[in-house]
Amino acid sequence: MFDIQEIRSQFTILNQQVNGKPLVYLDNAATSQKPNSVLEVWNKYYTELNANVHRGIHTLSQLATEEMELSRRKIQKFINAKHDFEVIFTKGTTEGLNLIAYILTQKLKKDDEIIISYLEHHSNIVPWQLLCERTGAKLRVIPIDENGILQLDYLDEYLSEKTKVVSVNQVSNALGIVNPIEEIIAKTRKNSDAYIVIDGAQSAPHFTIDVQKMDCDFFVFSGHKMYAPMGTGILYGKQEILEDLPPFHGGGEMIATCSFDGTTYAGLPFKYEAGTPNVGGNIALGAAIDFIEKVGQSNIQNHENALLEYAQRQLLEIENLKVYGEKANRTGVVSFNLEGTGISSDVGMILDKMGIAVRTGHHCTQPIMDFFNIAGTVRASFAIYNTFQEIDSLVEGVKKAQRMLS
Repeated sequence: MFDIQEIRSQFTILNQQVNGKPLVYLDNAATSQKPNSVLEVWNKYYTELNANVHRGIHTLSQLATEEMELSRRKIQKFINAKHDFEVIFTKGTTEGLNLIAYILTQKLKKDDEIIISYLEHHSNIVPWQLLCERTGAKLRVIPIDENGILQLDYLDEYLSEKTKVVSVNQVSNALGIVNPIEEIIAKTRKNSDAYIVIDGAQSAPHFTIDVQKMDCDFFVFSGHKMYAPMGTGILYGKQEILEDLPPFHGGGEMIATCSFDGTTYAGLPFKYEAGTPNVGGNIALGAAIDFIEKVGQSNIQNHENALLEYAQRQLLEIENLKVYGEKANRTGVVSFNLEGTGISSDVGMILDKMGIAVRTGHHCTQPIMDFFNIAGTVRASFAIYNTFQEIDSLVEGVKKAQRMLS
């Protein structure tokens, strides 16, 4: 059990008013708020430890290095990676996916195939399209049904010796649908030698991740969606794969030796961490994991699932309201529209006047919106600090928007 008010007290930003109303923050799939413990660690780095890491023998550099490498080990444990050097610091999920797509360039050739799904964020579409342009490979897309559920019979059809990459998200950012990752990976392993890439941006904040049990080749996620600062993220890759593939960026930190005759590269993880890292943010990401583990991942999952169930039940009592992915297994998100009341942004603006923060639009998932023949949705997304009373406020706000827009 946990004390929701005690948890909320750790998020100072939640105490404010917006447009004269108490803030109801329901845009956590875009970014979560940060607890004081994370902000304190971030501030401590810049006020007490500010120095570049891995590059100095002086005390501040050594202390900063120790703190950042401690954070790396916390992340290793959090996702159950086999080695800490399989954990690469990035700016976020987008950079991680682009990094993977770039370093796989030499592994693909004309008419090879890359499989993604209809449920992907643009960040898990565009990098693969660019890879296809570079190599002549072809993109294949697993379709969805009317409930937003992946039709995995198509995956069986698509998988072949031509398949070189399968990249899917574990949870849809637009609909909150939890994809059957274990089944997708098992099918892929059975029928191809493809690299398996999992976008965990919307799963890492909500439930336990075990990359060894999952048996993916790569796993990426963002820190800012799980209580850490923006500009932080992780790419996990299996040791033997990362050692086999080329670097992404060239510069400082990622070299073993450098001369005008040629350069040799550093070992993992530094091979993929060129340049000065976001030291304060990376250390604070470790503090965010401390916060999650202190609250308890099972507590987070149970509370957020209860919020989702309650929100969907209450919203569906509103006449002419449609929830997308209603019958699918979901987490953290309810995405809906008021039919016959114009565009989703109109609803979002009315809710904002009531102090309620939601996301509207296509959520960087235009293919999903095209499938449902809509321009966008209203998306409410939840975190550990949200309450049932806030759901009640959302429902009343939606009812008011309906009256105003009808």
